[in-house]
Amino acid sequence: MATNRLRIGFKLMAEGFPPKEIVEQAVAAEDAGFDFVEVSDHYHPWLYSQQHSGFAFSMLAAIAARTRTIGLATGVTCPIMRYHPAVVAQMAATTGVLSDGRFTLGVGSGERLNEHVTGAGWPSVSVRHEMLTEALEIIRLLFTGGYHSYTGDHFEVDDARVFDLPEIPPRILVAAGGEDAARLAAELGDGLFATEPREELVETYQRAGGAGPRYAEVPLAYSSDPVAAAEAAHRTMRFGLTGWKVQAELPNPINFEAATAHVRVDDMREAFGCGPDVERHAEVASRFLDAGFDHLVLMNAGPPDEMDAFFSHVRTTLRPRLEEIAAA
Repeated sequence: MATNRLRIGFKLMAEGFPPKEIVEQAVAAEDAGFDFVEVSDHYHPWLYSQQHSGFAFSMLAAIAARTRTIGLATGVTCPIMRYHPAVVAQMAATTGVLSDGRFTLGVGSGERLNEHVTGAGWPSVSVRHEMLTEALEIIRLLFTGGYHSYTGDHFEVDDARVFDLPEIPPRILVAAGGEDAARLAAELGDGLFATEPREELVETYQRAGGAGPRYAEVPLAYSSDPVAAAEAAHRTMRFGLTGWKVQAELPNPINFEAATAHVRVDDMREAFGCGPDVERHAEVASRFLDAGFDHLVLMNAGPPDEMDAFFSHVRTTLRPRLEEIAAA
């Protein structure tokens, strides 16, 4: 299921770089011609080797001030525990104002890694979906302006108003790791967000009435040396091979260190596009295009000192190749 409405984004890995470097990467991504950047919204990093986890909305504010045209998004914010949804509505609206309407709010039901820090416990996925439904209703309500109250099974809002709203409310993407969440994205979101090239997620989303953009994160590791690329990906991104059910449930980086002890460098080569070969990168990205995704978020897990070369690679070689494939 190819698409001819391709947009290319860059993943700002807030767990892998300090906040100022994240802002500089966003500026470089705009210069390199990316359509948007997406920043992770975590409290903890996945692995001890990452060593960072800045506050996403502070970085987005700085990026909004340093850029002019590139779209901004969270990938993704959990509006059900660490943040109350009324506060998320305010954060998203302010970011929309600061970016002159360039902000997209990506939301999901969260990971225990980040949400357990407030001591509220970790609900089952079915309860988290109930909470996410209420959170989206609250955010939508507050985006309409004026004072509002809300009483649900999980959240209450008492006479709240978001005073500073952008001219057009931020678009809301809903992350889906399964078909229930894909249906929720169709019912209450403006688009779909996923991390795996699963065609059934797109099909479920569209059957449920979803007609918005479909975002997906594409795992790449750029380096002139394929071995260095695979080793760098293994060092900082091996958690991605554990699968969503594991990623959602483990509470701390030490648990992910244990859960990924069996992951080999060769496993990273199979999952990621490692090295400088544009056809290998296009092969990995094509899995997502074929599944029906039209907004590809390129994640670069290669050596940090080759990030500039990665941006040049995307601008001059990879982007034209992906546009050619998408138009075929």
